[in-house]
Amino acid sequence: MESTVLRIENFSAFFGENQVLKEFNLSIPQNRVTAIMGPSGCGKTTLIRCINRMHELIPDARVSGKMFLDSEDIYATDPIVVRRQIGMVFQKPNPFPMMSIYDNVIAGYNLNGVKLTKEEKEKIVEESLKKAALWDEVKESLHRRGTFLSGGQQQRLCIARALAMGPAVLLLDEPTSALDPRATSHIEELIVQLKETVSIILVTHNMAQAARVSDFAAFVYLGELVEFEPTERMFTAPKNKMTEEYLTGKFG
Repeated sequence: MESTVLRIENFSAFFGENQVLKEFNLSIPQNRVTAIMGPSGCGKTTLIRCINRMHELIPDARVSGKMFLDSEDIYATDPIVVRRQIGMVFQKPNPFPMMSIYDNVIAGYNLNGVKLTKEEKEKIVEESLKKAALWDEVKESLHRRGTFLSGGQQQRLCIARALAMGPAVLLLDEPTSALDPRATSHIEELIVQLKETVSIILVTHNMAQAARVSDFAAFVYLGELVEFEPTERMFTAPKNKMTEEYLTGKFG
């Protein structure tokens, strides 16, 4: 029996009158990679933006229902605390352009006003970059700007920045869609390694990627959760006809 890190109950999300997520119920297993799949505009990104309380930053956005991280009600917790526990990496690598690699990694602490000693900073920077499989490539140039790195390295720097806060869950929103095949393969290997220490939710429209790296998969269509299964089972014997049609490329 898988233990659950995140529980979503009867959860809906809206932009004004437009309902983008409809009565979602989903339990995300701990220390596994869960892929959220579905065609463009089906609500995948809205779902993960709701998980780390970013959806509500949009004017007119609202939600109903419950989400729990372990047993803590996410929507009854300070959003800043939620975002420390639930890290997010976006589609396009976005290191802070004016900051060095070193400062990018510890940016979360500085933005939250957390004071660290020099030793603590150095330890967090080294450990986070090692977890993101980037340390050996950048250890001689920590004080250069993050933007001089290649696209794939910048994305791993963003992953290191998210990991530096010690999150329980890491949200990845199509993290390889802006990358070349070699950089993509690096990130995919990294995702598989990272699940030992953090639970990962991966939004992807790339079915082959979901098949390669995820343990569980959710298929979302028009804001509804159609099916949620262990990935292998979903790809070999989907229960729902719509899932099967999506996986065989009939739409999407």
